[in-house]
Amino acid sequence: MTENATHLLHRPGGLHDHRATGMEASPVLAEVWRGPVLECVHRGAVAICRPDGELVEAWGEPRRVILPRSACKMIQGLPLVESGAADRWGLTAEHLALACASHAGAAVHTALARDWLATLGLSDDDLRCGAHAPYDTVARHGLRERHQRPCQVHNNCSGKHCGFLTVNAHLGGDPEYVDPDHPVQRAVRAATEEVCDETVTAFAIDGCSAPNFAVTLKGLATAMARFARPAEGFRGIRAEAATRLRDAMAAHPVLVSGEGRPTTTLIRAMGGRSVIKSGAEAVFVGILPEQGLGIALKIDDGGTRGAEAAIAALLVRHGALDAHDPAFRLYADHPIENRRGIVHGHLRAAETLFD
Repeated sequence: MTENATHLLHRPGGLHDHRATGMEASPVLAEVWRGPVLECVHRGAVAICRPDGELVEAWGEPRRVILPRSACKMIQGLPLVESGAADRWGLTAEHLALACASHAGAAVHTALARDWLATLGLSDDDLRCGAHAPYDTVARHGLRERHQRPCQVHNNCSGKHCGFLTVNAHLGGDPEYVDPDHPVQRAVRAATEEVCDETVTAFAIDGCSAPNFAVTLKGLATAMARFARPAEGFRGIRAEAATRLRDAMAAHPVLVSGEGRPTTTLIRAMGGRSVIKSGAEAVFVGILPEQGLGIALKIDDGGTRGAEAAIAALLVRHGALDAHDPAFRLYADHPIENRRGIVHGHLRAAETLFD
């Protein structure tokens, strides 16, 4: 690792190089066909686990270390409930869903974030996530028409940061709650290690400035299985916290992502019986309560379309999603049209995910 890259990955006591192992041998999880020609493939790895950590299925290397990015937001939300901060500040299921969200910055998201900050006696300036243009078209055009710049509440991670601020208000910490050594982030790190049954040896700074703790796919899948069956994977307040966060996401899918976006669309298609969550660079997790399973997947090249195809196929494979549902075809067997509207190809989940 070059000197210029040494700020990317850290562990207590020094640098730890976590270059992905086994990536070269990763199986194909999604394919893009143009006519009869296979034009592109997306390779990756998958781990599917039970709450006790049993590895049920795997494609590629399940012990590969990844950055879960936003796919771990429900883990990052555990201290919000476990500390008592959520109840102290009267947070609802809508707030908890937003805390786990990678949202589109639509009015429904930003209004809730602003009200949440006001309840804490804080403002947009107290966030440390940074601002970016909302993904929601109406919100983005509205800002442009009013000649306004986006605020930090438009950041897709602002709900998570409102959660961090709530924990910080409860603990009485200093304003720099994204510092890796801050009590808020120490609590998140501890929760990550405990629910994944792993020691975190590396972290990197996410796009929203918060530390993102590296874990294996198997560890992440185990954590998701424990969210699926909290009574089997956790005890006491942690089981309650995991249930509340999971159920909030299931009940309010539009707050978790946004209208027309894959996470919201697929949670709705499953009737809220199962929950999924995306992360940057093509990470996806699934929480399947009826099956008692957790899914974690990572596409090597960071291609979101590959991750969407793979997660949809895996949901069908394990009975969480109907193969005849339009959402499955939308992501896992999607026709590709040219500029005249003529279908010339397909994006498909790899057959190995159905075998």
